[in-house]
Amino acid sequence: MTGRGAVGLGASALVAALLLGGCGTPRSGDLGPAPTAPPPNVAPTDRPEPTPTRAAAPTSPPANRPSGPSTAASTGTRRPDLVTIELWYVRAGLLVPTRRTRPATVSTSRLALTELAAGPSPAEAATGMITLLPAGVTVTRIADGVATLRLPSVGDPASRRLREAQVVWTLTQFPSVRQVRLDGAAPVDRADYADLLPPIVVTGPIPGERVSAPLVVTGTATVFEATVSVRVLDAGGRTVATGFGTASCGSGCRGGYRVVIGWGTIREQRGTVEVYEVSADNGTRINTMAVPVVLAPRD
Repeated sequence: MTGRGAVGLGASALVAALLLGGCGTPRSGDLGPAPTAPPPNVAPTDRPEPTPTRAAAPTSPPANRPSGPSTAASTGTRRPDLVTIELWYVRAGLLVPTRRTRPATVSTSRLALTELAAGPSPAEAATGMITLLPAGVTVTRIADGVATLRLPSVGDPASRRLREAQVVWTLTQFPSVRQVRLDGAAPVDRADYADLLPPIVVTGPIPGERVSAPLVVTGTATVFEATVSVRVLDAGGRTVATGFGTASCGSGCRGGYRVVIGWGTIREQRGTVEVYEVSADNGTRINTMAVPVVLAPRD
């Protein structure tokens, strides 16, 4: 088994830390052919934009027109500050994360709930993501690390619990919120809904993201011998890269993982990143999380 320690990288660090504190630094590497069994002796947000086109090389200003500062610089305007938030949607009855990047605001909790209610992007919806949160839900108070709000009633207890979990996991990403009080009940936190996570959670990349090699795949997992496997598929479903890494905690507990994977020269195209566990019984891929992406040529 690997040593235990914190795994910190963007959103994955937050997920792993809030679940059970980190354990050891995960290891990763490229494999070549896709694995058929666990490697021996190995210790165990914003809506995607259209694929950008390369800008033409800048040309020199005409000889009879002196160059000068840009319009933004001359008028004193500047781009607004941005904030990236994590949203937890529902997929196949379990919680899955994604991200949005939006203009910064003093009320990040309101922004997060608004984005959560707005629902998944087309790329996210294509994976089966949905939201159970209706529009108009707002936090009425945040005091002593507890956010208070009311949720509209829903008849099905399972759906209500998933709705609550979406809100709790989304709001507790913020330092000012450790717990959430729903409808006057006792405060709850992420641990109260940890059973609604799939065995493998992928925090990066997100559906529809444009990625290039080397690609860093992050998330949390509770899998056999802590071994997380990754493969990248091209538009035709052909494997272009495989790799593996170890989560910071093994079977029976959840830990963070970070796998760096690369591939050769390819044209820009749609692709899929699959993160999965290799079955200890028969070597098949199980608990697979598929993330549709755009594979970009190496920069």
